[in-house]
Amino acid sequence: MIRSLRLRLMLAAAVLALLFMLALLPALQKAFSLALQESIEQRLASDVTTLISAARIDGGKLQMPDLLPDEKFNLPDSRLLGYIYDRQGNLVWRSRATNDENINYTPRYDGRGNEFARIRQDHGEEFFVYDVEVKLLGGKSAAFSIVALQPVREYQQTLNGLQEKLYLGFGAALLALMLLLWAGLTWGLRSLRRMSVELDDVESGAREGLSAEHPRELLRLTGSLNRLLRSEREQRGRYRDSLDDLAHSLKTPLAVLQGVSESMAQREGEREQARVLQSQIERMSQQIDYQLQRASLRKSGLVRHQVALHPLLDSLCSTLAKVYRDKQVHITYAVPDQALVPMEQGALLELLGNLLENAYRLCLGQIRISLRVSDTALELCVEDDGPGVPVHQRERILQRGERLDRQYPGQGIGLAVVKDIIESYDATLTLDDSPLGGAAFRIRFPLD
Repeated sequence: MIRSLRLRLMLAAAVLALLFMLALLPALQKAFSLALQESIEQRLASDVTTLISAARIDGGKLQMPDLLPDEKFNLPDSRLLGYIYDRQGNLVWRSRATNDENINYTPRYDGRGNEFARIRQDHGEEFFVYDVEVKLLGGKSAAFSIVALQPVREYQQTLNGLQEKLYLGFGAALLALMLLLWAGLTWGLRSLRRMSVELDDVESGAREGLSAEHPRELLRLTGSLNRLLRSEREQRGRYRDSLDDLAHSLKTPLAVLQGVSESMAQREGEREQARVLQSQIERMSQQIDYQLQRASLRKSGLVRHQVALHPLLDSLCSTLAKVYRDKQVHITYAVPDQALVPMEQGALLELLGNLLENAYRLCLGQIRISLRVSDTALELCVEDDGPGVPVHQRERILQRGERLDRQYPGQGIGLAVVKDIIESYDATLTLDDSPLGGAAFRIRFPLD
């Protein structure tokens, strides 16, 4: 399927132009043929007039001079053929060029005066014939048919030459037309290209909406897109405000319940109930955090974010190094200095925070973070030298909805959050063995 609008228009225009030329070509060929035949008729009529002017009647007999006024009749190798027949159809004179020709022609003396026709000989050769009936020659009564002939092959050669030039001319015209159409479409679609550039700026965050400097036909589209962008921003803001309000409203009663459970734990007979209550409160808190993170970290549908990776990694690793300072974790970067990741900053912070927190907690002392960029994808990898994940558990772990905290205590819900974030950005997560000895989490972002 052709996805380029300009290419579609070019192909449609080329097909229409080709069909038009194919329809016009036979008409032009017919017009050339008729014009050429008319020219031949006029020339043969002129040759017949030359023969008539040279003919004389002497004693009732036709007399022709040895040398005619037109030298072409006097040359043996000339293709100008002239014949004179009497009323009974007997040949009474022929030009020198006809000595090598054996033409079977019978004049039709029927009172029409003159006739232009095309005849075919037994051996297949064709001739144009111009036949004029003459009743007076030199002021004396006479009855003769004066004929001039020309081979059709000369006409056909001329016509073929014209057709060849016509084909070449049409081909050159079609090529020139395609070039002009391409230039015209490039100029005409420049506004769409400018709109595309503005949309890229909107996606990258360089501008908030599309400008009004577009052709009149596109203003309705740009207006609709601007309204959609404003609506999305407003809805996203309202959504985040609602989520913040929800988080505060839920955390307050949970804090009260936590205090009640701590008071119960100080009483001897209620310690078991307090332990159960505290466990459920902690579980509810985790579930609230998880669901709020899932909802708030969804990417925008129209705005494409780009986040610098190095500063974010430095901040996270610095914080985690303080938390796990007893481990003396050695972390290695294999990340380009100006590397950008196509995610919202909050989402990337949550994703890497969960992966790195798991890596710090489970590693023996070494973590490696790498980023590879190709023409089609960007791959971010977090590796550690910890115990890794058994092969038979990987597929289940990476399925949507699986909870690592149920499979491996201490993992919590971090990987579930990571999985949700990755899916919201059309990325993929795979889990492999790391050369360091532990697990390697690979996140692959497709590049448009």
